[in-house]
Amino acid sequence: MSVKGIHDPAVRAFLEKARFATIATVDADGAPFSAVVWYALEADHLVVNSADGRRWPSNLRRDPRASLMVEDGYNYVQILGRVRIDDDQERAQAQMAAMAARYLSNAAVLEKSLAEFRTQHRVLIELHPHAIFSGGSAAIKRASAES
Repeated sequence: MSVKGIHDPAVRAFLEKARFATIATVDADGAPFSAVVWYALEADHLVVNSADGRRWPSNLRRDPRASLMVEDGYNYVQILGRVRIDDDQERAQAQMAAMAARYLSNAAVLEKSLAEFRTQHRVLIELHPHAIFSGGSAAIKRASAES
């Protein structure tokens, strides 16, 4: 599936920088729940990773709809979509190691973090967009998977 917005050069340039994102999920009672996450941009989707048992991945197991917002001041990209959850530990740990290297520049902090991550059951989550909104310098009014 091709998503024009995720291939827009301004959007990709914005998302390729190591910024924090906020992922929003839906609690069992219908209330929204948000968490700050690291993310990585892949070909036509984004990936996030979590230790199993946290609230937001549990929400996504029950309801795969999510919104992910990456912002830098008034510049932002918001991605609406559905997730695919991968519990394979080899893939989840490899992806977590790659993402940690993207966000942690201090070698000692990186190694300590990787040692901790290896003790956890990790969950690899792919967010497949159906709509992308952006504003500021990354602006592309709206891109839809159907276009």
